[in-house]
Amino acid sequence: MEQKILQPSRRVIDIKGKIAYGDSSQSWSNIRLKKEIIDEFPVLKEKRAKFSYNMLFYRDYNELEKALRRMRRQKMPLPLLMFMIKETEIR
Repeated sequence: MEQKILQPSRRVIDIKGKIAYGDSSQSWSNIRLKKEIIDEFPVLKEKRAKFSYNMLFYRDYNELEKALRRMRRQKMPLPLLMFMIKETEIR
């Protein structure tokens, strides 16, 4: 199966969203894509297509910088940056 990395089509996007609890995995593992993402990646509207993801986690900036240089040399699309955030309740 051939895989193609999707690339944003318009602009920089900054989206804040929620992670939902998945009962089957008993963890906070369900991420719902917001409208802004669908607008940037309209191919995601294809109901019969199959999509997957490739998540990379670098543990230090040097490794991330090496990966970015390699991606630039190979003319790969820019990756999405995603931060995991734990919200605290303010009383």
